[in-house]
Amino acid sequence: MNTIKVNLGENSYNVYVGGGLINEAKNLFNLDRKVLVVTDDGVPSEYAKQIAEQCKEAYIVTVPQGEGSKSIETLSLLLSEMLNNGFNRNDCAVAVGGGVVGDLTGFAASCYMRGIDFYNIPTTVLSQVDSSVGGKTGINFGGVKNTVGAFKQPKGVIADINTLASLPDRQISNGLCEALKMAATFDSELFEIFENEIPTEQLEKIIAKSIKIKVKVVEEDEKESGLRRVLNFGHTVGHGIESLGLGYYHGECVALGMIPMCTEGVRDRLVPILKKLNLPTESDFDIDKAFEAVSHDKKSTSSGINAVFCEKIGTYTVKKVTLNELKELTENAKIY
Repeated sequence: MNTIKVNLGENSYNVYVGGGLINEAKNLFNLDRKVLVVTDDGVPSEYAKQIAEQCKEAYIVTVPQGEGSKSIETLSLLLSEMLNNGFNRNDCAVAVGGGVVGDLTGFAASCYMRGIDFYNIPTTVLSQVDSSVGGKTGINFGGVKNTVGAFKQPKGVIADINTLASLPDRQISNGLCEALKMAATFDSELFEIFENEIPTEQLEKIIAKSIKIKVKVVEEDEKESGLRRVLNFGHTVGHGIESLGLGYYHGECVALGMIPMCTEGVRDRLVPILKKLNLPTESDFDIDKAFEAVSHDKKSTSSGINAVFCEKIGTYTVKKVTLNELKELTENAKIY
C-alpha cells in the first residue's frame, strides 16, 4: 500500500493506493457513525455494500450513472436522505464511484449542516488520478458544467486498484488520459512510461505517480489561484467539445483538447500515445458550438482566457489568449 499525505494544515488527509483496500476502510476511515454511502448504478453494487458492512449505521443511495446526476434534483435527494435519517454534524458521507459520484457527494457533504465529513473511494482510473484529490466538488447548473460547487477536502481517499478490473478498456483509457496530461506538463519520466511501456500493465505505478503530482500541485495552490490551473491542460477546448453531447467520455475530450495546445515537437510524441490508448485524435464536431461553450468557461474573462500550453514534455506555459486565437489554434491542429 502506498500512503500519500496531502499536507493542507487542518484540511490534511491521506490517499491510500493499493489492491484490496476497500476491505480495510474501517481501519483507514472513521466509519463508527451514521454514514451516507453514495454510488451509481454503473458501479458494481458489492463495493458500496462492502463499505456499508464496515459502518456503524449505513444508508446506501444509488444514483443513475452519468453526468445527469450532477444536478440540483440529485443533490436534493442526498440531502433529504440525510435529513430524514437524522444525520447530524458528526456523521459523514462516503462516495463510491467515479468523478460524478465524488463531485456530487462531496458537495452534498459541504452543504449539509454547513459541512460534514466526506470520504472518497474512486473506482475509475479517471477519478483515482484526478478528481479524488483536491476537494473540488459541485454540480452542473443551467446547462453549464460545474457551475455550482465548493472546495471540500475529503477526510481520506482510498484508490483501490482492484476496482479497476471491472472497467471496460475504453474507461481505462479515458482515465489514463488525465495521467498523460499531468505527465506532459509535470513529469517527463511518467510520460516515457506511456511511450515505452504498456500503460495498462503499469496502472498502480501510473496512478500513484499521478496522485503525487496532483497532491504537490494542490498543496501549493488549494483554491486554484495559480499553479493548479496547469491541471486544466487540454480542458479548455476539451470542455467545449464535451458540452456538445457527442458521446465522448471526459478523458477523450481532454485528449482532443490537448492537441491544439502543444508545439509540433510535443504533438509528434503525444499523438502516437493517444492512438496507442485508443483515444481520439480527431472528431467531427461543430467548432462554433464548441467555442460558444468555451466562452462560458470559468477561466474566461473579457480580456481572454488563461490557457495552458506544453512546449516541451515535462513543462508548461500559461498564456492569455483570445477566444479567436484559441479557435485558430484548434483549426490549425486539424482535430475536426
